[in-house]
Amino acid sequence: MKQIIIGFDQDDEGHWRAMLECGHYQHVRHDPPLMVREWTQTEAGRAQKIGAEIECRKCDEEKPRDF
Repeated sequence: MKQIIIGFDQDDEGHWRAMLECGHYQHVRHDPPLMVREWTQTEAGRAQKIGAEIECRKCDEEKPRDF
């Protein structure tokens, strides 16, 4: 299910994750060559993604909210 990004934070290992409007987190790692998300590496890049939609697997699995 697609959800809107409302913010970002980092997990305990320093990996970026998107905070979604549904109350779930979704990791948005930059891990080339598997995942190329250079926009996660700057505050401006992350700010441009606020309001974008991404797939939330936790919603599809009907998991409880993270926050």
